[in-house]
Amino acid sequence: MSEFRFAVNVLPKAGILDPQGRAVEQSLPHLNVTTVSRVRVGRRVELTVSADTQDAALAVVGGLARELLSNPLIEAYSIELLEGISSAVSATATQP
Repeated sequence: MSEFRFAVNVLPKAGILDPQGRAVEQSLPHLNVTTVSRVRVGRRVELTVSADTQDAALAVVGGLARELLSNPLIEAYSIELLEGISSAVSATATQP
């Protein structure tokens, strides 16, 4: 059995109200950012699946994405295969 790392990215479907995305977009001019638009805010879930094959692991993740991690009425999801242990990167913000 092997371990496979996946990320499930969940976003509101097109046409669905996204208050967080709208709030971020409305804040951009206050930061002198005028070249960014159509902001959508969602969530990302990373997980490791033990399975005999990548296809079997993907089937498990697909089921979780459909049944648990997203609301199919208002959200869309995508699944990506990750390399390594985690794609999360720690960053420290610095002032210019």
